[in-house]
Amino acid sequence: MRAGVDLGGTKIQVVVTAKGARVVGQARRNTPLRGGPEVIVRDVVSTVREAAAAAGVDVGELQSVGVGAPGSIDTTTGTVIQVANVAGLDEPFPLGPAVAAELGVPVALGNDVSVAVEAERRYGAGRGYRSFLGVFWGTGVGGGLVVDGRLLLGRGSAGEIGHVCAKPGGRRCNCGLRGCVEAYAGRGALEARARREARKRKTVLFDLMRKRGRDQLTSGVWLRALDAGDLVARDLLREAVGALGVGIGSAVTLLDVEAVIVGGGLGERLGPTWLSRIEQAAREHTFFRETPVFKLAELGDMGGAIGASMLGSGPRSDHKVQTYADGPSARMR
Repeated sequence: MRAGVDLGGTKIQVVVTAKGARVVGQARRNTPLRGGPEVIVRDVVSTVREAAAAAGVDVGELQSVGVGAPGSIDTTTGTVIQVANVAGLDEPFPLGPAVAAELGVPVALGNDVSVAVEAERRYGAGRGYRSFLGVFWGTGVGGGLVVDGRLLLGRGSAGEIGHVCAKPGGRRCNCGLRGCVEAYAGRGALEARARREARKRKTVLFDLMRKRGRDQLTSGVWLRALDAGDLVARDLLREAVGALGVGIGSAVTLLDVEAVIVGGGLGERLGPTWLSRIEQAAREHTFFRETPVFKLAELGDMGGAIGASMLGSGPRSDHKVQTYADGPSARMR
C-alpha cells in the first residue's frame, strides 16, 4: 500500500491506495494559513497518519508516500521551489526530506497537477488518449501534459498553463508576472476581486461563505451564488472563463492534443455547463477547425492524492522519481 498527499491552497487530502487507484483509507484537513513550512509538514504528517489508520495499517507498513505540491518542483532534492498558492511556502523548502524525516518511509515529491493528470491518464478521463492537456481550476490554475502517451514534465514545471499570459500588462499574479490566466481565473484571485466588487455591488457570496462556516470563497460557495442568480459571481466567472479560453486555446494550437480534461475544485463543481463555456472560449483562440474533445476529470476530489500515491510506482513518466528515506533537516517536534 502507498499513501498519496494532495497539498493545495485550501486542503491537505491524503489517500492510501492498494493495487493502483483503489482507495482503502483517506483523511483530510484544511491547509494551515500561518505558521510556515514547519506547520505544513506537521499537518501533512498528521493527515498521513490518519489516512493510514483509516486503512488499518501503521505508517511504517507503507511502501512509500508521494506528495503532490503546487508550483515548481526539484524532484532530485525534494524541494518546492516556487509556490504561489500555499501560505508559508514563499521560499524554496525541502518538503520531501522533511516529511520523510518525520514518517520514516520513502517519500517522493511531484507537482500536484502533473500527478493528477497522470492518474487521469491511467485510471480516469485520459484513458485511450495518446495526448491531452489537463487543466485543474481551483485555488490557482494548474496544468499537465501527456504527449505520445507519456507525462511530460520538462525540467520540472511543464504544463503551468495558469501562468501563460492571457492579457499582456494585465493584473499582477501571485507569481509576480502580469496578465497570467491565474490572475483572472484562480479562485484566490476571484475572491480578491469579489471583495472589491462587494464595495460597489450587491452580492450574496460572502453571506453564503459565513453561513457555511467558511473563511474563504470555496467552490461550493461560488456554485450556490450562481444558483441564487448572483450577478457578481456570474460576471467574475465569465471573465475567468475568458482567460481560461485564451490559455487553453493557445496551448491547443501549439500542441494539437486530442483532448482537454478539466478538473479541480471549480472545474468539477461547476460541471458540464461551464465546461462547454470553457470549450467555446478556447475555440475562439484555436487555429484548427477540428478542436479536441473536452471532458471533465473522472477521479474527482481525490484524483491528485491518488496520483501522488503513484509517484515512483510506474514506468510511464519521462523522469526518474527520487525518494527520500530521511531528510537533511532536524526532526521537528
